[in-house]
Amino acid sequence: MSRIARRGGRSDGSPLGTWFWDIDRVLLVLTLLLMAIGLVAVAAASPASAQRYSDATHKMAPLFYFWRQLIWVGVSLPVLVGVSMLPVGVARRLALIGCVGFVAMLALVPLVGVEVNGARRWLGFGIAQFQPSEFLKPLYIVTTAWLLSLRVKEPGLPVAILTGAMTGLIAMLLMLQPDFGQTLLFCTVWLSLLIVAGVSMRMIAGLVGVAPLGLIAAYLFYDTARTRIDAFLFPGAGAGTDHFQTDAARATLTAGGWLGTGPSMGQKKFGLPEAHTDYIFSVIGEEFGLIACAIIATLFLAIVVRVFVKLLDEQDEFRMLAASGLAIQFGGQALISMAVNTGLAPSKGMTMPFISYGGSSMIALSIGMGLLLAFTRRNPFVTRSPYIVRWSGE
Repeated sequence: MSRIARRGGRSDGSPLGTWFWDIDRVLLVLTLLLMAIGLVAVAAASPASAQRYSDATHKMAPLFYFWRQLIWVGVSLPVLVGVSMLPVGVARRLALIGCVGFVAMLALVPLVGVEVNGARRWLGFGIAQFQPSEFLKPLYIVTTAWLLSLRVKEPGLPVAILTGAMTGLIAMLLMLQPDFGQTLLFCTVWLSLLIVAGVSMRMIAGLVGVAPLGLIAAYLFYDTARTRIDAFLFPGAGAGTDHFQTDAARATLTAGGWLGTGPSMGQKKFGLPEAHTDYIFSVIGEEFGLIACAIIATLFLAIVVRVFVKLLDEQDEFRMLAASGLAIQFGGQALISMAVNTGLAPSKGMTMPFISYGGSSMIALSIGMGLLLAFTRRNPFVTRSPYIVRWSGE
């Protein structure tokens, strides 16, 4: 037995050793690489944000946000590893419980939430503030995947209606904050999961057909959506702050050319609002160049493609849906953030995964990536030969 283990390179039978051999190490390395790039990016953006948010009574150090982000990364890494070690059944149960809890917290946000920059999206006080919607995203996806996977055993269950009602409730609560970007992301992930789950094309076509009507209704009756759509479509019509942000982000992004001005040499970043969060991609463009931006976009694409390639032979409906949804949410959030920074989409207040500053975002993304690693975990020695299959106990 030990001889086979050594030949396979798997002599460590500890939980950590088993995790190391079962985990998708390429996916893990890509994630750690994004985290490292994020630290460099936050260090570049920190002086601009520290200057913007300093006042006569509170002077921030230039690298204030970098040092805090370093702490959040230190907290998040054990979370990511711990979640990725969970058995699939345990991860699913914890996600279901967490989803219920964070939906309840989301309902409390409009009542007792903390208002920042005109939006009420946070609970807590002081440094203990957190954003329930960030934590809800991966838990909602796992819950939706579980409900949709029940169709395999019970084809008559109205899972599309159930998941649609849950998505509608979450969307309503998000729009009260207001958070139009997250609302669109939740709805997009839900529709994508319905497609992956194989829901009838008639229903999918109906939902796609209704989507423009929903956007029109949002424009007519939802001030936040109307303001941001006007700023995007009619930049000369007095759209104000949102138009300024979009123009400033695009100008900053292209200011460094292909290779950038160099670390700490950017100047246009000082005119950016939220340089360390929503518009950090523009800071990267100015200081490290458009080539660096293209590399980061490629890393996000590589993670999404890697997940879907691994799912090609997945037989478990729940794991396939959960991993697909988490990958779509991860890639979709990155795509929206990049689109806003390049001026291809209205301003939405969407952070870039593992790149932007933020404690809630970093920990929640680590939970989501940990779940993704748990659901794509494989034993690389199980299928190599019948002898090893018997040895492994599978």
